[in-house]
Amino acid sequence: MAENLQTSQVIAKIFGVSTRRVEQLKTEGVIKGQGKPTKYDLLPTIQAYIRYLSDKANGREKKETDSQLETEKLTAEKRIKTAKAEMAELELKELKGELHRASDVEAITTDHVMFVRSMLMAIPGKLAVDLAAIQTAPEAAERIKQEVYAILQQLSDYKYDPEEYKRRVRERQGWNERQGDESDEY
Repeated sequence: MAENLQTSQVIAKIFGVSTRRVEQLKTEGVIKGQGKPTKYDLLPTIQAYIRYLSDKANGREKKETDSQLETEKLTAEKRIKTAKAEMAELELKELKGELHRASDVEAITTDHVMFVRSMLMAIPGKLAVDLAAIQTAPEAAERIKQEVYAILQQLSDYKYDPEEYKRRVRERQGWNERQGDESDEY
């Protein structure tokens, strides 16, 4: 049987809908069109539309929609459970001291920088009397260098303290020291 190709306007008149609705039906896969501008084979297009309306009237389309919604719901629940598991894993690592929050690292680094700042700001007061007694510039330079080396030595002695991070986690969790001491480890 030969094709009887018709335009969107003809199909819209036959179906009693707008040409836009015909395009939507094509996009949804209800009917098939071909070419540019789109043309529709009349008999298969009418048959497909009748099948679509029949399925819709008998509730079969709704079942497909319900199935799709159920699949989407299960997918969303899976994503939520996966995210919660990842969060619990990260929290456990934090409690074990294997992972640190950026805010904790920033706070401890800021404390350290402030300590260095205070040592540097103390140099003039600490050296004022010593330098007043020194007669030559090379001797004064040597005394200043000694003080700077002493500060650098203190900086090089800095050690990472996991207990400081654990203390901050306990503090953030609202645990008091007594509760933290009762447990052996997290």
